[in-house]
Amino acid sequence: MSKICQITGKKAQRGNNVSHAKNRTKRTFDLNLFTKKFYWPEADEWITLKVSAAGLRTINKIGLDAAIRKSAKKGYIFE
Repeated sequence: MSKICQITGKKAQRGNNVSHAKNRTKRTFDLNLFTKKFYWPEADEWITLKVSAAGLRTINKIGLDAAIRKSAKKGYIFE
């Protein structure tokens, strides 16, 4: 599965490594991604999500149910 947060939709960015001589080579800036299990009381089940650190903060702030509904509306959750 790709490196995309299922809550925020964040994904790896592309950029350059720049040497002291200003030579530029392509690289990726990966995100801080975790595979985490959450208990979802509304559905009375455990779910596994790939979430970034920002996604974890979002879940802590607005709650799991609201975060899942918001990300499903935007199309970020895919199984």
